[in-house]
Amino acid sequence: MNIDWAALGTVFGVSLVATVALVTLFTLGIVGLSRQPGPAAQGGRGGGSLMLARAGAYVCFGLCAAAVAYGIYLIVA
Repeated sequence: MNIDWAALGTVFGVSLVATVALVTLFTLGIVGLSRQPGPAAQGGRGGGSLMLARAGAYVCFGLCAAAVAYGIYLIVA
């Protein structure tokens, strides 16, 4: 039995980076959706910041879904 340690290390490194990136994207999405309007936004101003945070959160969730779909594609194909 011969183990290719360089290939194993490469797989480990790529898996680690992909996992950290996916968790970070999902965390940013949760943070973006959890933002509440501040006192200035309740008076009718500052809603743009909240909308930008929600849009960013949806982009993060979309990138997470794309990464999961690509992983499934790699497994199946």
